Amino acid sequence: MVVLSFQPVQFSTPKQLLHCKPSTTGYSTSVRCGIAEPSGVPAPMGQKTKYSDGFFEKAFMTLFARKMKKLAAPVKSKAEIEEKKWWEYDYESFVDVSKRVMEGRSRLQQQQVVREVLLSMLPPGAPAQFRKLFPPTKWAAEFNAALTVPFFHWLVGPSEVIEVEVEGVKQRSGVRIKKCRYLENSGCVGMCVNMCKFPTQDFFTNEFGLPLTMIPNFEDMSCDMVYGQVPPSFEDDPVSNQPCFTDICSIANPSASACPKLQG
Repeated sequence: MVVLSFQPVQFSTPKQLLHCKPSTTGYSTSVRCGIAEPSGVPAPMGQKTKYSDGFFEKAFMTLFARKMKKLAAPVKSKAEIEEKKWWEYDYESFVDVSKRVMEGRSRLQQQQVVREVLLSMLPPGAPAQFRKLFPPTKWAAEFNAALTVPFFHWLVGPSEVIEVEVEGVKQRSGVRIKKCRYLENSGCVGMCVNMCKFPTQDFFTNEFGLPLTMIPNFEDMSCDMVYGQVPPSFEDDPVSNQPCFTDICSIANPSASACPKLQG
């Protein structure tokens, strides 16, 4: 998506990339970007990780937030009505807009909004071009996994390429997100599933023709992305019965067996 969207643009090395430190541990390679924690790794479960976002990260936050804002519910406070400048957007702004997109929409409607936003960010004919460049092969799956690590750290936090097994074949087309920034900041199971997991799976599988399965771990907020693996239906996916984060989600329903946002 990044290659197709920005292929006419030439970038010099941005200063914020100086914050990114590639590291190799055993069999997998990871890229650590923007982490402001003294340890250099995401904070433990129950604590919010501190990030130091540069120009590149904030540019993507702004782009996505402004696109989604057009389809979000109206703001409720006077402070929110004032239009933000490009440089005033941050990750919290992006998450807040995501929450307003959820308001008054069913699970499928939320996913449709994300699809429209993703399509609006691509040049005409991009999905067809992607299918030509990346047919569903082992190489295409591994290439997209490698691309995910450096280009999507702004959205999900640090990740690493891992070996996975797809239809009996071992390949390095998996991406392990160590602690998803989106889930960590939203604290909402419904946002994870409706605004990220299923729209992304559907977009790659049906628009780009490259199957993708995302497997979030709600115990530690990590997530595995498996390129080349066909995702299960919502009904057959374990996340369909996932309860709320009652301690951190502002709209959680403690008495519900599954997150209410997963219904309908």
